Amino acid sequence: MSAETTAAGVPRVTGAEAEAVLDHIAASFVNPLRSPILWTPADEGLGFENVTFPSADGVPLEGWFIPADSDRLVILNHPMGFSRAGQPTSREPWQSIWGPSGNTMDVNFILDYKILHDAGYNVLTYDLRNFGLSGAANGGAVTAGLLEARDVIGSVRYARQRPDTATMRTALFSRCLGANSTLGAMRDQPEAFSHIRGLVACQPVSDPVIMSKLLDIVGVGRDRLPDLDERVVRGTSVPFDARPSTSWTRYVTVPTYLYAVREDSLTEPQDIETGFEALATKDKTLYWVENTTRRWDGYLEFQRRPQPILDWLEEHLAQ
Repeated sequence: MSAETTAAGVPRVTGAEAEAVLDHIAASFVNPLRSPILWTPADEGLGFENVTFPSADGVPLEGWFIPADSDRLVILNHPMGFSRAGQPTSREPWQSIWGPSGNTMDVNFILDYKILHDAGYNVLTYDLRNFGLSGAANGGAVTAGLLEARDVIGSVRYARQRPDTATMRTALFSRCLGANSTLGAMRDQPEAFSHIRGLVACQPVSDPVIMSKLLDIVGVGRDRLPDLDERVVRGTSVPFDARPSTSWTRYVTVPTYLYAVREDSLTEPQDIETGFEALATKDKTLYWVENTTRRWDGYLEFQRRPQPILDWLEEHLAQ
């Protein structure tokens, strides 16, 4: 081990140890660990329907539909490594994976669904391909939303085909990988979103930004990003610069509420600011989660302080 440190102040690892770390990180993009469905809407007393529907390219997606007595619908998806239920980060191996970046607590999305349901919204939520209980696809490769965009399109099509949701006023609530996937979907098939009233986007990210920060945190150093990119291309065929990034918000024309942890240890605030500026809508809001460096606090923000987003949804789905 060298006495040199990375930009994160972590002692730099070199040689075979560094190569092993790069191999491990790259492998997480090829065959990512699936977060299990440990919680269900029943835990919060919610009635729900297990649903399955095809992605735009036919991959079977698993989800839940939680009915409410209204004509308003919110479609939600999840971050990378999570499922529609969330992620049990307090358990292994997730604790070892994310603990070094300060993210050590469970994220249970069932509480989000209850808040939305109790506020009068029907809820449709689903596992992206290669996560949760949804089908495997593309050799298990995660592509930061490039191919996962097809899942977002599939969810919107499914809601339009269900007799009980076909004419509902609809908004999307997309998180991290799910948000990137939504950006990709709006680029690929903008016509599929002509009826969407708004988008709540939680912490979209650019791969070069988050991977550079991660490389610093684990001691390899961001100067090895090209070597990581090469490994990722071998396993996924998609380099970092071909993947959806925050600049892809230029394909978003619907009203958008964008929020993120400002001092996230895994990203840079400029990345979110780039996305906000690029949004192709004048009806846009940027909200910062303050006084934390933990990305998971962004995922937990809605259940901790739901009113700002509920007010925004009410405004955009009221008529």
